[in-house]
Amino acid sequence: MNTDTCCPAVTESPDLPTGAAADETLARLAKALGHPVRVEIVRFLSGQESCFYGDLAERLPLAKSTVSEHLRILREAGLVRGEVDGPRACYCIDPIGMRQLKLLVNTF
Repeated sequence: MNTDTCCPAVTESPDLPTGAAADETLARLAKALGHPVRVEIVRFLSGQESCFYGDLAERLPLAKSTVSEHLRILREAGLVRGEVDGPRACYCIDPIGMRQLKLLVNTF
């Protein structure tokens, strides 16, 4: 597993929805961050200089299945990228999703 497949560089800017679509997108992103553990995961991954290889459950006082569920929600919302290859896992922030979140929050 390498970072090119797990967390490829992104050079494009996100399409910023408008009107009702913007509200729906912001609500989806906010809902994904609606649990303190998910905020902690995003904060941790944001502080990494590259993809995090390892078991995030070792860094949190939670069962692996619980951490996996939080990661699934963050991936589906577009805030985290990740790839699991057998016992190895790679996670990183999705820069497009984070940029979109920041831009939408700034429209308030």
